[in-house]
Amino acid sequence: MPRPTSDVQACETHATDADLDDLRARLAAARLPEAETVHRAPPGPRRWEQGVPLADLVEVVDYWRTGYDWRSFEERLNRIGQFRTTIDGLGIHFLHRRSARADATPLLLTHGWPDSVARFVDVVDELADPTAADAPAFHVVAPSLPGFGYSDKPTTTGWGTEKIAAAWVELMGRLGYHRFAAHGGDWGGNITTILGGRFPAHVLGIHTTFAEGPPGLTTDVLTATERQWAEETRDFWRNRSAYAKQQATRPQTIGYSLVDSPVGLLAWILDKFAEWSDTEDSPFETISRDRVLDNVTLYWLTRTGASAARIYYESHNSLDPELRVDVPAAITAYPRDTEKCPRPWAQERYRRIVRWNSPDSGGHFPSLEVPEYFVKDLQEGLAAVLTASR
Repeated sequence: MPRPTSDVQACETHATDADLDDLRARLAAARLPEAETVHRAPPGPRRWEQGVPLADLVEVVDYWRTGYDWRSFEERLNRIGQFRTTIDGLGIHFLHRRSARADATPLLLTHGWPDSVARFVDVVDELADPTAADAPAFHVVAPSLPGFGYSDKPTTTGWGTEKIAAAWVELMGRLGYHRFAAHGGDWGGNITTILGGRFPAHVLGIHTTFAEGPPGLTTDVLTATERQWAEETRDFWRNRSAYAKQQATRPQTIGYSLVDSPVGLLAWILDKFAEWSDTEDSPFETISRDRVLDNVTLYWLTRTGASAARIYYESHNSLDPELRVDVPAAITAYPRDTEKCPRPWAQERYRRIVRWNSPDSGGHFPSLEVPEYFVKDLQEGLAAVLTASR
């Protein structure tokens, strides 16, 4: 079994009591606006038309201050295994869970925004040591993107998705994984696509929930359902993407609020968990308050609201339109994701789609919303990928 090189150091995380006390004090002293002026219908999406409803936010803030246990999440990260290494002058944090199985395949998991490695904590163990003997097993590596979580914050421009993908290849090589599979959603899906397209000598194949076809393709070849997907994606970028434009153009400005106000940070992130999840009203229908707060508290304690937002400044709309992925690819399009790429469009970029899946439920955060289904889908998708790569 390969061992980490001397450039990789094990680490544990432990927030100071002073930081946690400061968080609770800020939550207790929060100044909140008046309630939203939208129609007060029974539970349903209309309550969220102007953003996070005041009543919901007050409830979560109170729980965050009086009931939430950060130490439990810290201990979970430490049990999985945390490490750091320096690549191109930047410290990179990652989770690393080796499988006990001799036939395990290295697997790189990449998160996106507004999440973190918290996206994967509920699925790492089952991926590494699956309950079913016939399921594939993986040595799981889940890095924190530059500027996210316990990775360092870039002090210069240039840390866009292309550079991150190259850094991930270097990271995996340092762990002795010179050939590996890769999965990602959101920005992680973008980076996974780049990995498959730019580094076929290292990437056995990919699984993504965020396929991106080349621009400018015709709708003439699409089914009625696929045309609806395309229209929903256009609507998202026309009418519901102000957050992305803000972070792509003025990340520093919004960053002051995200780093100074825990309530502001919570609202900014919770809004996306609500809108992008497959729920009728609240994201807590499928994702626990604790897991959402694990993610938000990680942003808060690491002061990464601004630095994480800068991935939009570095990479928004930057995926090379000519990039093609020739390694085997498995693609899953969850019904309530923000973008769903029709298969005819996806095939123009991903040249060897070996498995295509369109589940009946799930949104942008499937590993948190439907973790058992997500694991099974990822196992089956990567099994097809590994078979095709032999």
